[in-house]
Amino acid sequence: MGFSIATWNINSVRLRLPLVQALLADHAPDILCLQETKCPNDAFPGNDLKKLGYEHIAIHGQKGYHGVALISRLPLDDVQRQDYCEKGDTRHISAVASVAGRKIRIHNFYVPAGGDEPDRTVNPKFAHKLDFLEEMKALHSQAEETDGISSILVGDLNIAPLETDVWSHKQLLKVVSHTPIETDGLKDVQARGAWVDLMRQHIPEDKKIFTWWSYRARDWDVSDRGRRLDHVWSSPDLSDSLSDITVMREARGWERPSDHVPVFARFNF
Repeated sequence: MGFSIATWNINSVRLRLPLVQALLADHAPDILCLQETKCPNDAFPGNDLKKLGYEHIAIHGQKGYHGVALISRLPLDDVQRQDYCEKGDTRHISAVASVAGRKIRIHNFYVPAGGDEPDRTVNPKFAHKLDFLEEMKALHSQAEETDGISSILVGDLNIAPLETDVWSHKQLLKVVSHTPIETDGLKDVQARGAWVDLMRQHIPEDKKIFTWWSYRARDWDVSDRGRRLDHVWSSPDLSDSLSDITVMREARGWERPSDHVPVFARFNF
């Protein structure tokens, strides 16, 4: 059985609802994970998405900021929303989906961006990001394996961990999202949780991958100054079932786009 999941920082789900609808209609992932939805739960356009066959929607939103959502054609059970750093931000949601006789917990994250100055002593936003990463280290991909539950973790993690995840490693070493304290922190989250970086399993580390291009770029496609901020991880037991990873670069050129593009992971179970 084939199974597909997509992750996308939509940068306002109401503003870009037509893009979400087009993605679901044209590419039909089984589950779409959105970040930065920027709307409270009662304003989420769920009815518009249910008309496309996505009857199962779990959301964790707030007015104007952050927000994550799971939009699924499959039933979602045991929905959980964790308040990382006890700030009341809506940056995490998870639920269990049943796929081909197996249960998979889907974690959807929106990690804090961290502001502009990579120094926690002068920048509270950066301190928040580092504290958020520290709490993520407790999340283990095999935590529910005794209950027969595998794990997939997706989202905008706001860190490009490898040299080939940015357009210029040397020029971005002191830029938030690629500083050593962040990249080491994210790698530690992955190692402690026994997570498999599925994007890098499918696409070798010597090849560049970008999922984000700044709005500030005059011609993002020509300059191609991107970063891989969006990620797809899994518990080790799912990695052999991965059949494809697709980064929808063309979505950055759509009308009124997000600065992030969707990433698809496809499995054969």
